[in-house]
Formats: sequence, C-alpha cells, structure tokens
Amino acid sequence: MTNILKVEDIHVYYGAIHAIKGVSFQVGEGEIVTLIGANGAGKTTTLQTVSGLLRARSGGIEFCGEPIGRVPAHKIVERGLAQVPEGRRIFLRMTVQENLEMGAYTNNRDVADALDYVYAQFPRLKERRRQIGGTLSGGEQQMLAMGRALMSRPKLMMLDEPSMGLAPILVEQIFEIIANLHKNGTTILLVEQNAQMALSVADRAYVMETGKITLSGTGKELAASEEVKKAYLGG
Repeated sequence: MTNILKVEDIHVYYGAIHAIKGVSFQVGEGEIVTLIGANGAGKTTTLQTVSGLLRARSGGIEFCGEPIGRVPAHKIVERGLAQVPEGRRIFLRMTVQENLEMGAYTNNRDVADALDYVYAQFPRLKERRRQIGGTLSGGEQQMLAMGRALMSRPKLMMLDEPSMGLAPILVEQIFEIIANLHKNGTTILLVEQNAQMALSVADRAYVMETGKITLSGTGKELAASEEVKKAYLGG
C-alpha cells in the first residue's frame, strides 16, 4: 500500500510548551486512519502541523512522497490535502452553494463537476443549496464543512472532531457519511473524541496521550483492547 501521508518523529512547541513529542504515523492510500485520545492529547495540534498551520521544530512530514514540513498551508491545499476544522467554520452569511464554491478555489476549472459530486454525497445540501449557512442545523453545517473540503477533490481529507456538539442520532449520520466517502475512495485522517464511533469506521488507529502516541493497531484491535475500553469506551 502506498503511503499518502508519512509523519516521522515530529516535535511541536507552543512557546516553551512541548505539545507534540516525537509523533510518527502513516496514512495509506484509501484508508481511514483515526487519532483518538482525551481532550488536550495533541490531536488537533498534530493535524494543524500536517496542514501547515503550525510548524514542527524537528521531524519530517511527507505528503504523496514529497516533504511538506516547510510548505505554506495554501500550497499544501493545492497539492491535495483538505482539512475540515474543529467547529466547522463555515461562512455563516453565505448560502450553502457559495460555501461550497469557496472550497473549489484550488479547483476552479471543475466547479460544476465538483458540485455534482458533493451533492451526490450530500443530497440534503442540494435541497438547501440556496439556504444561508448560518440557518442550517449543526449536523447540516458539519455536512457543509465536509462538502466544502471535498470540492477541492482532495487526495487526503482530514476531519477534526466531526461529531462535536451533535446529538447522538446526527453523530451516527455523520459517521455513515464518513464510511460512504471511504467506500467511494476518499482517504481520511480522522481526529475524534468519540472513540467508539471512530474505531468502528477506522482501518487503523493511534491513541494519543499528552503529545505522544501510546498505542496503535487496527480499528478492531484497539476497540477490543482492555486498555482502550477502560480509558475511552467506558468498559
């Protein structure tokens, strides 16, 4: 399997605080890989470092075989990496379709095709395409944030806490969508506090604690692990 993303021994600091301590992991083409862990474990910081919003002090990051550790964030997007941020961050005063079109700024020749693709994945967004983003429900806003990322036809989509703040029935819907995107060939790196849902869709998973990876394995292996059950699954 070809690795789309390879993160090797990265160390990230916030001033004097050593936030990420020697983290290494890979994401293979066509996989869902998840990082689970408690709030403050370093999951979001890891994603922001991969996407170029933060810089690692040492270590390496390769995307599609090329080093990106010093590449500006907007250039990383152009190479095919899209991040769906924690808290969704949609444009509240724009319509659904305008939000989606903003996601196509690196892919502006194929906007119509990209819209057709996104609307096929998210029929509800098509129904609401003229609706103002800020009037959508939380679950619909999450769909819109994911759809906006897909507009750039990414080689890798990174999702940061997609279930945050959603009712349990909406969490199930969002994870069904993630599983369907995966089935349709999207490679996904997922950061999620809801360990049970994350492990249920993941090919492979890593557990993060205080800036380090402490466990790794397949989604099924970690879901069955007594240590993981005790810490994250209420077992």
